[in-house]
Amino acid sequence: MNNLPQKVRSKKLSSRVDLTAMVSVSFLLIIFFMVVGELSKPKGMDLSLPDKYFDDEWNHVITCGSGSSERTITVLLDENNKIITYTGFLFNPLKEPKEINYGKNGIREELSTQKKTILEYSAALGKPKNGPIVIIKPSKKSNFKNLIDILDEMAINQIDTYAIVPEFTPEESKLLASK
Repeated sequence: MNNLPQKVRSKKLSSRVDLTAMVSVSFLLIIFFMVVGELSKPKGMDLSLPDKYFDDEWNHVITCGSGSSERTITVLLDENNKIITYTGFLFNPLKEPKEINYGKNGIREELSTQKKTILEYSAALGKPKNGPIVIIKPSKKSNFKNLIDILDEMAINQIDTYAIVPEFTPEESKLLASK
């Protein structure tokens, strides 16, 4: 008998690698980056503002084009859920500034009646699709919820042309302080 140690043969492992999981992960990553790329594209909103012209009478004032003052509604947002609205321009308003509340019987009703009046006026001018132009001016003291509520009112009343303007004129600041 031979007492010599026998050679231990090493077990040969399979040289094939299963890439099924790697392919699945690759496809998931491709899909993920495609979705992220699509969602990260900037989205823009069309904003149509009235025409501008140079007014010879007020040789330093740029005002909106014909019929636009009749179509312009300004909504001032202030602290404590206060809304002040007027139609036209503050130096010559078509409707005097008034304080109204949020809700169905407040700003929603006001915007609805104003829209109806403006559409009738525009139809008489031969431009039936010219609806109201709403300028929303939140003060620094107003809260974010009030701005969202006003934007909701724009959607409810189907007002397409509106702009959020953060600057107040000195007259509007005095108006907010007085009311």
